[in-house]
Amino acid sequence: MAKLLTVSSVTLGYTGLTKRPGNCPKIPRDATHHNPKLPDPFRFANGRPVKTIPDFVCRQREVSELFQNLELGTKPGKPDAVSGSISGGNLTITATVNDKTISFIPTITYPLNGTAPYPAIIAFGSLTIPAPSGVAIITYNNDEIGAQINQSSRGQGKFFELYPDKTANGAMTAWAWGVSRIIDVLETLPSTNIDPRKIAVTGCSRDGKGALVAGALDSRIVLTIPQESGSGGTACWRLSDYENHNGTTQTASEIVQENVWFASQFDEFANTTVNTLPFDHHMLAGLVAPRGLLVIDNIGYEWLGPWSSYGCMKTGRKIYQALGAPDHLGYSMSPSHPHCSYPSYQTPELQAFVDKFLFDKAADTAFFEPSGNITFDDEQWVDWVTPKLY
Repeated sequence: MAKLLTVSSVTLGYTGLTKRPGNCPKIPRDATHHNPKLPDPFRFANGRPVKTIPDFVCRQREVSELFQNLELGTKPGKPDAVSGSISGGNLTITATVNDKTISFIPTITYPLNGTAPYPAIIAFGSLTIPAPSGVAIITYNNDEIGAQINQSSRGQGKFFELYPDKTANGAMTAWAWGVSRIIDVLETLPSTNIDPRKIAVTGCSRDGKGALVAGALDSRIVLTIPQESGSGGTACWRLSDYENHNGTTQTASEIVQENVWFASQFDEFANTTVNTLPFDHHMLAGLVAPRGLLVIDNIGYEWLGPWSSYGCMKTGRKIYQALGAPDHLGYSMSPSHPHCSYPSYQTPELQAFVDKFLFDKAADTAFFEPSGNITFDDEQWVDWVTPKLY
């Protein structure tokens, strides 16, 4: 157990480190190459293997930069000024960059029981999972930060008012930036009665994609719960292409024509071949590691790529295994039900992750459960070995 705690404290994420390892390799000028299999998360872009925890922290930073450079767009750091106030459950957040200022107002719904300061779940749009007992819910209108109506939404929203040079960014990076600003204010405003050390994030469908990105890009988030996020979320691009044999699974080439969730530079890969990307979304899950990640899926929608999501997260779990924390990534796939509803029989799995990561209680989170007859052949897609880093 001591080893696991040491691992967790070191690798909660590159974004949370005050001192980064000084010998991290630089990313090669061209890190792309053709690879139809799921890329190796334990090998740097220059070919050097990951052998230690400091190596892994460097690799997380490298993978994050690659995702931001090639798929998501760059997430800016903390603005010149961030401030907040609370009134009647309305949390006003104000951010200033140079001479530009924006404000947005998430709402906090406090639990009827429990003890302050409360853990909290930041919900993109609205809460689509059951509200756990003793947990505050922060409802976040991510659409006003980065619009997502259709392709015409590129560069629209309050984030882009502050950063007019970031109009090529995807909306999800803007949303992740907004989540980070919420946490900034929670850290400095104790009158919210929210514990900023116990923050989860969730969303469903397109907002589930955004929740995963937010969790990957801010290590202060201790639990990430993407629900039915599909391609561009917990599914892997390469696997979704393969699953699309009957034309019913969303792929990268389709998704970039639908909306502006991804950066404009991602079009180059989406419209030619995703096999040249130096990453896939098992490595997006790896950016969350070893923090809590509960993936909620629905077998009933082929469009979401349930096989792709299962295979992708099964592969992502190898990253957690390398850190000695495989039970920090849980996977729950239900039989068919309406999109973004939450079957009651999945509630115990949600509660287990909430207990472990928001309340520090002992809980069994070792489940990894597909639905139906879904299987995934590791040998077909994984040609690397998982090291033991802990």
